[in-house]
Amino acid sequence: MELTGRRAECGVLDQLIGAVRAGESRALVLHGEAGVGKTALLEYVAARADGCRLARASGVQSEMELPFAGLHQLCAPVLDGVDRLPPPQQDALRVVFGLSQGSPPDLFLIGLAVLSLLSEAAARRPLVCLIDDQQWLDRSSAQILAFVARRIGAESVALIFATRKIGDLLDGVPEFAIGGLNDADARTLLNAVLSGPIDQQVRDQIVADAHGNPLALLELPRGLTPAQLAGGFGLPGAGTVEETFVRRIAAVPPETRRLLLLAAADPSGDEILVRRAAAQLGINLDAVVAAREAGLTEGVPRRRFRHPLVRSAVYRSASEEDRRQVHAALADATDPRTDPDRRAWHRAQAAAGPDPEIADELERSAGRARARGGLSAAAAFLHRAVTLTVDPAQRAERALAAAQIELQSGGFPATAELLELADREPLTERQRARADLIRAQLAFATSRGSDAPQLMLQAAKRLEPIDVDLARATYLDAISAATFATRLATPAGDLSAVARAAAAAPRPSGPRPGDLLLDGTAAAFTDGYAAGVPTLRKALAEFGAGMSMEQELQLLWMATTTAMRLWDVDRWQWLSDRHIQLAREVGVVNDLALALAGRAYVALFTGDLVTAAALTAEAESVNEVTGGNVTPYGLLGVAAFSGNRFETERLVAATARDAIERGEGIGLTIAGWAAAVLDNSLGRYQDAAVTAARGFEHPGDHAVYVWTPAELAEGGARSGQIDAAEQACRRLDEMADAGGTDWILSVRARSRALLTGAGEAEALYREAIRRLDGTALRVDLARAQLVYGEWLRRERRRLEAREQLRAAHTSFESMGMTAFAERARRELKAAGGTARKRVVPAQSELTAQEAQIARMARDGLSNPEIATRLFISARTVQYHLRKVFTKLGITSRSQLTQVLP
Repeated sequence: MELTGRRAECGVLDQLIGAVRAGESRALVLHGEAGVGKTALLEYVAARADGCRLARASGVQSEMELPFAGLHQLCAPVLDGVDRLPPPQQDALRVVFGLSQGSPPDLFLIGLAVLSLLSEAAARRPLVCLIDDQQWLDRSSAQILAFVARRIGAESVALIFATRKIGDLLDGVPEFAIGGLNDADARTLLNAVLSGPIDQQVRDQIVADAHGNPLALLELPRGLTPAQLAGGFGLPGAGTVEETFVRRIAAVPPETRRLLLLAAADPSGDEILVRRAAAQLGINLDAVVAAREAGLTEGVPRRRFRHPLVRSAVYRSASEEDRRQVHAALADATDPRTDPDRRAWHRAQAAAGPDPEIADELERSAGRARARGGLSAAAAFLHRAVTLTVDPAQRAERALAAAQIELQSGGFPATAELLELADREPLTERQRARADLIRAQLAFATSRGSDAPQLMLQAAKRLEPIDVDLARATYLDAISAATFATRLATPAGDLSAVARAAAAAPRPSGPRPGDLLLDGTAAAFTDGYAAGVPTLRKALAEFGAGMSMEQELQLLWMATTTAMRLWDVDRWQWLSDRHIQLAREVGVVNDLALALAGRAYVALFTGDLVTAAALTAEAESVNEVTGGNVTPYGLLGVAAFSGNRFETERLVAATARDAIERGEGIGLTIAGWAAAVLDNSLGRYQDAAVTAARGFEHPGDHAVYVWTPAELAEGGARSGQIDAAEQACRRLDEMADAGGTDWILSVRARSRALLTGAGEAEALYREAIRRLDGTALRVDLARAQLVYGEWLRRERRRLEAREQLRAAHTSFESMGMTAFAERARRELKAAGGTARKRVVPAQSELTAQEAQIARMARDGLSNPEIATRLFISARTVQYHLRKVFTKLGITSRSQLTQVLP
């Protein structure tokens, strides 16, 4: 197959096909204006992909609201491989494609199932997937195929999209812009399609009007007479390609136009359906002959228009009344038992005004779409139902229901639009409260920023006289939002204002799982840290008892951060693990990113920086596939603890910029803490004190993020800023006296020792070490040994100093905390000791993803289990494991325990 003027494009596609044949996977987005040749390039791939299996899908404007329509097109040829997928993935696809009944699957479980299905299909021979008109895919299909495009690795699968513009979904996928032909190639193409002579002036005008668009070059001459072509009489306003099609459509007989409109209105591929609808309209199918002769179509069934622009030109040039008539005929011809949703959609398109019966039918379709996991389609059905609903109260209720579903599915602009529709109606107090709550959740989901706490507070207050339990749950959400916004919250929504309002909330109707968390947190943020500790301890001790999985998931983030604020590492770790486990089991992928980020910090403080990095990478994978907005604070913590100066400083600056833009004040606090950790590790105590002190300018910040005072105490004591260090120690005293865990008591003792005279300092240093000796908290134990060793050296007790400093150096080295290790090494050398040379472990040669997969395999996870966690295929896992074995010099999974700590 030869394409004029497309040598570069064909070269890229040839390389892609070659890579896929060699066992690699590739994704590519071809984008450009309508008619520029994207479809022709897909056909080029199809012709060149001999020996490969082909799967195809095309977006169709009129199917954009039908759930998974595009996905079903693509997967239909390979559905014979469903039985070889893991059971949860099998179930997800069967529910989505209406092959069985079941709970609505999570969108990303569907994505993983499709990835596995395509990988399975490519097991025997490479698979090439061609997706044309991606911009017209239904949103659920578009989301899933974008997910798959980002996660393919070593499956011998190609995904090639053709689209007019790259939207958010495909952002970041490799892309190739398809431009117009140059003038020389344009003339070559034009000459190839002309059957007679053409005047030079006419040729030049056609080339100029086409702007290098191949379809325009092929179609513009069709509307010209031989005299116009050869005699140089000029072109009477050639216009765009679509306008050319419109003129040709207008020239065919009326019956032919109606048949074309019928085919354009329902591209279902069911010729019997089209025949039935045509019979109802009294259209003779022989009318298609005139369409063929005019070069508009190659047949009536689906996708037989000469070009998608013909379909859109047919539909858009028709009158509204004609469109309604063909949709009504198609609805009548559609079997309500086998395809009720398509019938409902046609009926809705045929409606001239509000129609309660059709609105009810659309609502039922929304329920079916939701049951199959098609949240976007469910919202679209409800959105259309809103416009057809007569009763204002019902119209508002449907708008709010659609807004809630759009919010769940990530359709944030549509959520805002539906809230505006609801606001135009006379809402009841319950509906107004519900609208306020959705608006607050939208603000939190899109930015976690400054507006969300105040909006949630407003919703909670409105809910108080209507639903006390829901009001209290919303107050807890408001506190969560305020802990994110902290110093950047609007004045009416700052942490203290939200906590005061929550503390004054009505008492619950009965004991509920979140009530203790709400009461304890409100008390801590209004009356001081100690006031909240007893209630919060009780909340954590009773957490999970008698709770459903959904209730646990709603509260686990607050519970885990509470355990962190109480310095209770055992409960913090248990709750973090539970959060990850439930998010995976239930399939709530958006929760998973937060859960992984929280667990990464547990790993940091226990000195397992490799696991912290792996968990952070996994959270990044979740963000990537969900388009989530959970800031990767784990990366910042890993960089600071590792002592990576340039990376930490880069991430601190980036985090601060992002936090200000999003209105997420906690980002500024975490960035300040990380910078202070780095400064203390490098011995830049003045900088550490200045940076950490900023956290005390905003009481809400150090109330939420409890680790900063330790950095201020060390930096301030070592740089002579005694007042600042004393202020930090008073904060540590408050937490230690109320909390009493070994962790906070050790940190308090270490920090106090830095400010205490020689008589008491040694006892405090020894207490700091004793309380953590034998615990999992290796980082703070090593830091206590370091400052004690430094103190002993200054007291000229060199032998004892060497013992402590060597222990600290060994720990820091083993944990990969290089800056703290270097600080300990310098002190050890000054005390007359030497440090053992660090042996670089073999696993340092692994990439981040290889290390992550190797550790999971070492821990006993199977390839499909690893694939599920990392949102990749099992074949990609096996590919990486082969590389791991080569790099580590091993031959089996069982040997991973010998080479990985």
